[in-house]
Amino acid sequence: MSPYTGSARATGEWQHIRVAEDDGVVTVTLARPERLNALTFGAYADLRDLLAELSRERRARALVLAGEGRGFCSGGDVDEIIGATLDAGTAELLDFNRMTGQVVRALRETPFPVVAAVHGVAAGAGAVLALASDFRVADPTARFSFLFTKVGLSGGDMGAAYLLPRVVGLGHATRILMLGEPVRADEAERIGLISRLTEEGEAHTVAAELARTLADGPALALAQTKALLTAELDLPLSAAVEMDASTQALLMHSEDYAEFHASFSEKRPPKWQGR
Repeated sequence: MSPYTGSARATGEWQHIRVAEDDGVVTVTLARPERLNALTFGAYADLRDLLAELSRERRARALVLAGEGRGFCSGGDVDEIIGATLDAGTAELLDFNRMTGQVVRALRETPFPVVAAVHGVAAGAGAVLALASDFRVADPTARFSFLFTKVGLSGGDMGAAYLLPRVVGLGHATRILMLGEPVRADEAERIGLISRLTEEGEAHTVAAELARTLADGPALALAQTKALLTAELDLPLSAAVEMDASTQALLMHSEDYAEFHASFSEKRPPKWQGR
């Protein structure tokens, strides 16, 4: 995402999500625990706009995405979204579905790593939000359910049919997206859907620790690594290695690259500046 903007101002208060910042680590909490953090139209829009703002302003170096209460996110609110879409026209439905896809694109295109802290249910759109994150830290209560076919829709919602095979392989993705059956934490770890499995109740703490480690690291190198992981998914090897070469040549001019050499020579930890 480009850091350049026109006259748009930073949003001071978010209505549908809770946002906290701590020295480069931004924590975004889905905070409707009475509804298992079910997403509304406003929550989708807030996530889309927040990620765009953080990417433009470059004040975030890592982000934790979490859910309050008994679970991570139960997906789209049955009454406020599914009920409302039954009476919507095609143009409105296309606008809504494009917006949900914009959230996923934003998660993949932010210049900082995103860590999902998953406990309890991560269903429907909630499962895709976790999937689109760079890391999924989960405790044993976590269960991922891609429920779209269960409500009569395509399992490929919000980019799931693009992302999931690339994380767990085509065979597992076919089963998970077509049948909509829950994937519990032990299986999710086995097939690679979980990046790190924690003790029960520890997902948020471990995710925050990971985010702090990432935020204290070489931000420019991490941003470029994330960009290459996304960009090279569909490239032939020849184009990928050329993109790698161009990226490394640019980073070899960075202050962080010179700082590593200085810290190695002086036998001290590097002081990363993200420049």
